[in-house]
Amino acid sequence: MVAVAEPAPAPSLDDLSAHWRLAFISAQDALSAIARGGASLKFPPQELRELSSRLEHERIDTAKLLDEVSREERVPLKHRLSAPRATKKTLGLPDAVQACVFDLDGVLTASADVHAAAWQVAFDELLARRLELSGERFAPFMPFNPREDYYRHLHGRPRLDGVHAFLASRGIRLPEGRPGDEPGAETIYGLANRKNQVLRELLDHQGVAAFTGSLLYLEGLREAGLPCAVVSPSANTSVFLERAGLAPLVAGVVDGNVARGGRLLPKPAPDTLLAACRRLDVEPERAAGFETTLDGVAAARAAHLGFLIAVDRSGRGGGLLSQGVDRVVADLAELMPE
Repeated sequence: MVAVAEPAPAPSLDDLSAHWRLAFISAQDALSAIARGGASLKFPPQELRELSSRLEHERIDTAKLLDEVSREERVPLKHRLSAPRATKKTLGLPDAVQACVFDLDGVLTASADVHAAAWQVAFDELLARRLELSGERFAPFMPFNPREDYYRHLHGRPRLDGVHAFLASRGIRLPEGRPGDEPGAETIYGLANRKNQVLRELLDHQGVAAFTGSLLYLEGLREAGLPCAVVSPSANTSVFLERAGLAPLVAGVVDGNVARGGRLLPKPAPDTLLAACRRLDVEPERAAGFETTLDGVAAARAAHLGFLIAVDRSGRGGGLLSQGVDRVVADLAELMPE
């Protein structure tokens, strides 16, 4: 029997509004580019003015229709076509900013929870095997704690460094091994590869979502013509961005693979942030940084980023504010008008 694929779900009204908004902005940008090209494009000025006028009237009519349907159906629109186009000012950024550099976890996505769950599987498998082989059946079993152990030994660190740190906390030493070790082999690389295997399985089954305010903010940056890059020690950063629907909005990624290949020091060193600025072809003084940890803030200051926003979802922003950040917010939506 031939399996029939499930039909794709119908787009929501907000999805349609978002697509219309992007289409009109793209058309507006195209006409502006033609106007800047001047006589070299051999485009009659009168025809250009007529096209611009027709585009504006069509945008207004479409916006009225979408707003009317929204009211009748009582469906709120996050991407209202009638809302003004995003600018640096409406995004809470100084006029000097030309690009943005984001930390991934805690700023754009809640990826730490997925990382911690994957590490828990990999480490608990190892700890259970060693307890079984030791014959100490009545010895206390100290499993991996996804909150305490993850943030104490692994969060923000290169993967192999994190493995070493956690094992040391349990008094365990393993050989380094090789990058091609089988997932779960009792080597540093084997554990890291097992974690990566579990992480991919978790992403396939449960995915990962972007914070709503972060998605809207990156869409605003696209409207304002400001490119952005993402920095993370995870080798799976591109996968997280793809699954969270953020990949089309990001111009550059500096992840664990890039850091290892370029021998970039992790935060609080500025190396990865400076690499992100190079990928965006912007001077650090012209970039805005978005961080959520003290190490991230220290790295941004060392990189001399021109503007720094700390994202504190825990409600304890005093420590971040005292580090000299320009603004502390609980969510990126706070930077935009309601």
